[in-house]
Amino acid sequence: MENKSISDVIEAYLKEILGNSAQIEIRRSEIANHFDVVPSQINYVIKTRFTIQNGYLVKSKRGGGGYIRIERVNLLDNVDVLNSLIQAIGDSIRERDAFAIVQTLYDEKVITRREGDLMLVALSKQTLDVGNTTVEAQLRARVLASLLNRLRYES
Repeated sequence: MENKSISDVIEAYLKEILGNSAQIEIRRSEIANHFDVVPSQINYVIKTRFTIQNGYLVKSKRGGGGYIRIERVNLLDNVDVLNSLIQAIGDSIRERDAFAIVQTLYDEKVITRREGDLMLVALSKQTLDVGNTTVEAQLRARVLASLLNRLRYES
């Protein structure tokens, strides 16, 4: 019989609870009590075993009614393309360059034409017009980076 660490046991338990569900909500203290460990052990397992790279999205709410939500997501195959594009954006980006990135996403079949059209509207000068081109370029970069980060997975 193989010796499993408590982290392995907790991970297996959480995956068993998740089963075929898209997501679960747990209370850290309840899981810690179940395994007779400190709550930080549960945090460790969640932070190291339930990452976006492993196909999970974790959200938490602290406080009395707090919870930890673990959601299973499907990673896109073209994560390397997205990472390269995010790095190329930097802190600000011109409309023309943002539109070129959207075109690349479409050409690489990462997004549909409709998704591309929606992204173009969100990144346009008219949408982001705040009367300051520097601020607009910074906003455009933040919006585009957020969109690209969201494309990394599908719920």
